[in-house]
Amino acid sequence: MRINLTSVFVDDQAKALQFYTTVLGFAKKRDIPLGTHRWLTVVAASEPNGTELLLEPDAHPAVKPFRAALVEDGIPFTSFAVKDVAAEHKRLSGLGVRFTQPPTDLGTVVTAVFDDTCGNLIQIAQAKGA
Repeated sequence: MRINLTSVFVDDQAKALQFYTTVLGFAKKRDIPLGTHRWLTVVAASEPNGTELLLEPDAHPAVKPFRAALVEDGIPFTSFAVKDVAAEHKRLSGLGVRFTQPPTDLGTVVTAVFDDTCGNLIQIAQAKGA
């Protein structure tokens, strides 16, 4: 068994696609119209057949209060692996990304947390010694 698809709720799919591709560097995989929304996924540019991230509309009434509570408590919705958190922090900061947690050494991992501009806090993580 493996993870094939996961999702992140977004308040605007077009804005999310722009951020996740242009700023974060993911590549668009699927874009299928579904009425007022789309089945819109991105993948790591280096892994076009890898796990897809669905940029899922936050239309369900439970989503906004849930995300707001996570953001208020500083809890990231998901985590992305990177080779070098400090380098990604510098690159993304240079592109105007707002971090809520700078690179932080937690012993076996280094993490940082940023605002994805679509309603979520996202963590980037680097396993130490890997």
